Amino acid sequence: MKKILAMFCLGITLVIAANAKKESSSERDNSFRFLDQTEYDVRCEWGQQGIKRLAPISDVIIIVDVLSFSTSVDVATARGAYIFPHTKEGDIHAFGKSVGAIVANQRGQAGYTPSPVSFNVIPTGTRLVLPSSNGATLSCLAGNKTIFLGCLRNAKAIANVAMKLGKTIAVIPAGERYPDRTIRFATEDFIGAGAIIQYLKGNLSPEAKNARAAYNNVKNNLYNHIKGCCSGKKLIGRGFKKDVKCACQLDESNAVPQLVNGAYRNVARIKK
Repeated sequence: MKKILAMFCLGITLVIAANAKKESSSERDNSFRFLDQTEYDVRCEWGQQGIKRLAPISDVIIIVDVLSFSTSVDVATARGAYIFPHTKEGDIHAFGKSVGAIVANQRGQAGYTPSPVSFNVIPTGTRLVLPSSNGATLSCLAGNKTIFLGCLRNAKAIANVAMKLGKTIAVIPAGERYPDRTIRFATEDFIGAGAIIQYLKGNLSPEAKNARAAYNNVKNNLYNHIKGCCSGKKLIGRGFKKDVKCACQLDESNAVPQLVNGAYRNVARIKK
């Protein structure tokens, strides 16, 4: 009798645990629904989670990594180069060989590097793999979507093309990484996202409005503000002041880097 009673109690316990797990999962799913900003035309969310939540339900994705992946790709593709994004994992050189592309060097080395100014004279048709923990990694995670790279330099150009290709637009500030790989909310990316959002039409989410407000608050003093933020100070301290200045050239570029067949190319240039 005691054995039967014990088995009965165990069964009840397992049923309760299963129901609790189901309810917990349901509550978690319901809570995530509030993170997708579906009721808005223009959405904004950070990093990998932003891509995960917004890419599947948005017509167009704009990734913003001002210092420096987006800016570097803007400069390179404006000159007709093809830039293959890559995470910093795996055999990058083998990947480059598979797509017929050379691999960028480390910042500070000779040749093409993550430094935007290293692409000032890149020849048309150059195929280059550019690894990045932020902008490039997000590009690789976005899936089969319409994906653009935006920055301060091409904010207006990107917004104009994005609005022609879809109604729902997700703007993703990439952010940076702390040593433990958690995201650091990078001021320059939020400002860059806001610069693009100011040109977008439609119903803006509160997150998108906040990014726009951040940009409007500093738009008349962009360089001085960005050079004083963490990312700006880091680059200037390493001797890359020109990169920061280049990144702050608002609407200097008409390039529209779109990810097509694994590479960013300037679709504005192609259309011409």
